[in-house]
Amino acid sequence: MKRKFLKLYILLWFLTGCKITYKPYDFDNSPVITEPDYSDEKNWAVLPNKYPEFITNIQDDKIEKKADVFYIYPTLITGKKNREWNADINDDDIRLDIYERPIKLQATAWVDAANLYVPFYRQAHLRVFNDKFKVDGEKALWLAYSDIKRSFQYYLKNYNNGKPFIIASHSQGTLMAKELIKEFIDEKPLQKQLVAAYLIGTRIQKDEFKSLKPMTAPDEIGGFVSWMTYKYNTYPKKSNYERWFRSAVATNPITWDEQIESNISEHKGMLYAPASLYKYLGLSLFSSGGNELKVYPGKTKVKVIDGLIWATPPNIPGKLFLGIVKDYHFADINLFWKDISENSKIRVSKWLKMNK
Repeated sequence: MKRKFLKLYILLWFLTGCKITYKPYDFDNSPVITEPDYSDEKNWAVLPNKYPEFITNIQDDKIEKKADVFYIYPTLITGKKNREWNADINDDDIRLDIYERPIKLQATAWVDAANLYVPFYRQAHLRVFNDKFKVDGEKALWLAYSDIKRSFQYYLKNYNNGKPFIIASHSQGTLMAKELIKEFIDEKPLQKQLVAAYLIGTRIQKDEFKSLKPMTAPDEIGGFVSWMTYKYNTYPKKSNYERWFRSAVATNPITWDEQIESNISEHKGMLYAPASLYKYLGLSLFSSGGNELKVYPGKTKVKVIDGLIWATPPNIPGKLFLGIVKDYHFADINLFWKDISENSKIRVSKWLKMNK
């Protein structure tokens, strides 16, 4: 039985209450977007045999791994003039954005632990998280999930070959990952191959799954971690906090245990290029700040709060502008990029050791 996606959890960044001043298509009358065929490699953003150059440049260990990671990227289509409900994955601009933002700044966090698989999928438009569009929005989300489901089935049949795997996701991608886990992994035979699920940027509750539980040790395997990030000492709007954040699992992505607060010295590193911050903040005049990705260690500390984590503004180029932002959703992963990278290697090593 289908569970209602709009009862799933989404963070404040997607619930800004933006005024929708245009009229989208009725979902059932939208232009047809071709269903991806995952036997065609062009419908995969990343496969281990076709890494983009920026991935090979950032990898420490370029050998084939003994585990895989299946990564699902977040919502990227937000334009008010876009009347469609789902993304056309054959659009060159959409593809470029997927590479330049979530794959470069997020998915790369796992490439030293596992072989990376990233399917293109017909992600739903941002408006699906506005209650005004509840009916058509739910249809768009299920269409997006149908692609993730088929790509995962193809991955299992043609690429996995019995290897352990990680599920990694952010925001809308985590909504998709949650459904994927419920349908294919939770209390299913496939669960024994799960190293860990990194379900980031959307509310996940402790009892979200039947048998997968929050992990509270850095080398624990078979469960999940999750968090949503806000600037230190700030909260979402109260009504949104109660609805979308409170009682969510909030993992400390620096210590990976039940430690409530971590020190700056414990932070392993943020992946960042100054220009990327300016782009996110809409400050295009400052976009010449540099596009070279660098890892900045020891730049932030976190504190676990009910339903979210607080992070201090990292001491990096562009810190002044980060001071005006409260919601760090856009940096949920790359703010802790090196921490995730090192932790995922620990968990894969533990799984391999336990399953000799």
